[in-house]
Amino acid sequence: MSDFDYDLVIIGAGVGGHGAALHAVSCGLKTAIVEVAEMGGTCVNRGCIPSKALLAAAGRVRELRNTHHLQTLGIQLGQVSFDRGTIAGHAENIVTKIRGDMTNSLKRLGVDVIQGWGKVVAPQKITVETSKGDKTVTAKDIILAPGSIPFVPPGIEVDHKTVFTSDEALKLLSLPQWIAIVGSGYIGLEFSDVYTALGCEITMIEALDQLMPTFDPDIAKLAQRVLISPRDIETRVGKLAMKVTPGSPVIIELADAKTKEVEEVLEVDACLVATGRIPYSKNLGLESVGVETDRRGFIPVNDDLAVVSSGEPIANLWAIGDVTGKMMLAHTASAQGMAVVETICGRHRQVDYRSIPAAAFTHPEISYVGLTEPAAKELGEKEGFEVASVKTYFKGNSKAIAEGETDGVAKVIYRKDTGEILGVHIFGFHAADLIQEAANAISNRQSVQTLAFSVHTHPTLSEVLDEAYKRALSATH
Repeated sequence: MSDFDYDLVIIGAGVGGHGAALHAVSCGLKTAIVEVAEMGGTCVNRGCIPSKALLAAAGRVRELRNTHHLQTLGIQLGQVSFDRGTIAGHAENIVTKIRGDMTNSLKRLGVDVIQGWGKVVAPQKITVETSKGDKTVTAKDIILAPGSIPFVPPGIEVDHKTVFTSDEALKLLSLPQWIAIVGSGYIGLEFSDVYTALGCEITMIEALDQLMPTFDPDIAKLAQRVLISPRDIETRVGKLAMKVTPGSPVIIELADAKTKEVEEVLEVDACLVATGRIPYSKNLGLESVGVETDRRGFIPVNDDLAVVSSGEPIANLWAIGDVTGKMMLAHTASAQGMAVVETICGRHRQVDYRSIPAAAFTHPEISYVGLTEPAAKELGEKEGFEVASVKTYFKGNSKAIAEGETDGVAKVIYRKDTGEILGVHIFGFHAADLIQEAANAISNRQSVQTLAFSVHTHPTLSEVLDEAYKRALSATH
């Protein structure tokens, strides 16, 4: 018999914690999961899942209202209308279903779900503040998976009605005529897509000196031409939302990002704050085991995801997901959870972050895996190799032409000497699905020389990548 109540206790039942629990049970570990709010965490309740439901509905509206596109396919439609409440209800119904499925899967496998706030009180010991009082639980191993919350910069006042984060935006309680979006990353782009499809006007505010600063420059340039310029979106680049005051109207003081001097005052109907996310790492009892978060609140971990104190890993304490600050994506958390369980079971495993893909589900989509071209060149200078890149365009792809979806590009970045793929960036129809092939290639450290001879179905969008590999191969000869 074990000296512990459980082999493994996981604090946080988001995608990472849930995935870790399922894998732990399959490995024979007696497992409990602690959750203070809803099963599924951010992704299921306030992130990936409801946002994709809104994007799907808004995307259909955009498609059906694009009379020119439909007429080229020989289709004519009358008036297209939508019901905001039903679209919001569609998103909520999906959340409820997936949340229920996750809860049932844990129960079915015998994972104990403890409802309450869990925190570490000593090595291998946690307490859970439940509605019936505190409960102490011991475990051989503990995984911290508390997730993240939206970041609201200083000077911005949120009232959750006229000034709000993605958490409230997903409920689609209203469709204000003029919405300012602070931030042009994934969240800002996806919501600009939803709002403009449903008839809103957008002002996008970006503090850095270019829109979509996290994307590869070539992709950002084309995406801007397709996703922003033709739509009801005006942009303010290199501008800081110094002060945002809720009300009717919402008042936004815009300053030059470098000088911090206010240059313009905007009066809009609503403001979405899409400035990224911060770890939810307060009140986890980390001080009880001598752990300090960094200044942004991330829990320090080593490559094995063991929690670190003064540079040394703490035995039997692990962290996964957004709180580690590696890649704030649901599937990263899931991969980390499985890797930690494998390591706990004596099968050492680490996560290969370079092969983890990411996507923005705009219309058309943006996806990438690996390094951007500037980052690849930086690595090449450091390690002594040259970098090359090739681009292929959707306008030359038979399937894209047949669909009338020819806006798009695929960019493959590789080493000149070995042909190893370092990064792939796609903007276009179904880019989020197409990227997986490239992610698998990077995971296996494959070269363009190998990939150029892999056979792709014709006619499919995957031939955009096929053509890129073949172009790269001919460039290496």
